[in-house]
Amino acid sequence: MSADIGGAGTPPTDPDARISADIEDASTAPGPRPGIRRRVIAAVLLIATIGAGLLVHAALPDTAATDIAGDALYAVAAYLAVVLVAPRLPPLVVGAIAAAWCTAVELFQLTGLPLAWGAQFSPVMLVLGTVFDVRDLVVYLVTIALVTALDAGIHAARHARR
Repeated sequence: MSADIGGAGTPPTDPDARISADIEDASTAPGPRPGIRRRVIAAVLLIATIGAGLLVHAALPDTAATDIAGDALYAVAAYLAVVLVAPRLPPLVVGAIAAAWCTAVELFQLTGLPLAWGAQFSPVMLVLGTVFDVRDLVVYLVTIALVTALDAGIHAARHARR
C-alpha cells in the first residue's frame, strides 16, 4: 500500500483518475501492443492450417475421411482468421463469428452460385465449397466448439499465471 493514500494532510487519490492513468500508461508503454502476440501466433497457425488443407485436397484420395478432414481444417482456418483480424476478442465471440461464417458459406451453397463460380475458377471451391452437405455443418460446428474450448483453456491458463 502506498503511504500517501489516506495519510495525514494528503487527499485520497481519485480511483477513476487512477484507472484512467493506468489505462493511459498501458497504451503508451513501450513494447508490443496488446494482442500482437496472439495475432502473430494466429497468422503462423493459419498458414500451417491452409497448407495442411491444400495437402489434404491435392495429395490424398477423395474419401469421406479426407472430406471431413478438409472441413475441420476449413473451420480451424475460419477461427484463426477471426483471431487474426480481431485478436482481442474473447474465444467465445471468435467461435461464434467463425461458426456464423462457416454456416453462411454452407447455406450459400444452396444457391448454386459457388458451384457455378467454381466451374469458372476452381480456387473459389476451396473458399466457398460446391454443394450443400449437412455433415459439413456438423463438422464445422464440432470443430469450432473444440477449437474455442482449447483457446479458452489456453486463455484462462495464461491469465491465471499473471
